[in-house]
Parts: sequence; structure tokens; C-alpha cells
Amino acid sequence: MPISVGSKAPDFTLKTKTAEGLKDVKLSANFGNKQTVLLFFPLAYTSVCTQEMCDVTSGLDRYTGLNADVYAISVDSPFAQEAWAKQNNIKVTLLSDLNKTVVKAYQVLFPMLAGVGDTAARAAFVIGSDGLVKYAEQTPTPKDLPNFNAIAAALSK
Repeated sequence: MPISVGSKAPDFTLKTKTAEGLKDVKLSANFGNKQTVLLFFPLAYTSVCTQEMCDVTSGLDRYTGLNADVYAISVDSPFAQEAWAKQNNIKVTLLSDLNKTVVKAYQVLFPMLAGVGDTAARAAFVIGSDGLVKYAEQTPTPKDLPNFNAIAAALSK
């Protein structure tokens, strides 16, 4: 079960790969300024994850219009994430949780996906600008997508 609505969001600093190199992204940098949508996904280069990130990319304005940054987190390396994003024109900020510390902190570890190893479960969180969890969802299976209408509704509150 993911961490619950109303709880303080575990802070983190994760790496993203940009054209300039590796960059740190710290969740609490948004506190007091913006809301944050965290989308955990199992693995880059898989069909459902690719479709999800392409769909979110095409609707990014929906989230920025609600004063929110969107971060997608997987256990892939930032280099694999960058190659995947380029190949699929994904514009969502991808964050690497290679050591699975954030996946564990948000309680969304998916054990032994397809028998290859532990990954992130597919999950979504809305973090208010106050640092509190406003929405939390872990999908029943990795093939199911989060409820994006519920995410938008939580951002609108």
C-alpha cells in the first residue's frame, strides 16, 4: 500500500539527465511554490510505460496550468531514461531511483516484475505545495494506468 493521503511526502533528491549532463531534482524545492505530480512506473522501453509517458507528455499543459510539476520515477538509470525519452519524444522530467530508496519510501516497490527483479509499481501521487500528500494511488497491476482525472481533480482542490 502506498503512503496515505494527508501524510508528509518523503523528500528526495534524484538524478535526471539533461543535455547539459546529470542534474539533481529535489522534491522539497517545490514546497511553498508548486504542487508536484509523482508518477512511478516500472521500466523504460516497455509498452505500457511508453504509452503512459507519451500520453502525459501530450497533456503536460493540463498540469502546468494547475501550477504543478510532473516527475516520473523509475529504477532505470538516468542514461537509459534519456535514450528512451529521446526515442519516444517524452518531455516529462524522468528521475532515476536506481537504488530504489524513493520507491521504498513511498511504499510502491513491485517485487520481481516478470521474474527479472524489483521495480517501481505503477503509482501516482499529488504532493501539495505544503509538502503533504493530496492524492495517492497504486494501480492493481503494472498494466493498469493511474486515474488521471482524479489526479487533475486533486490538483484543482
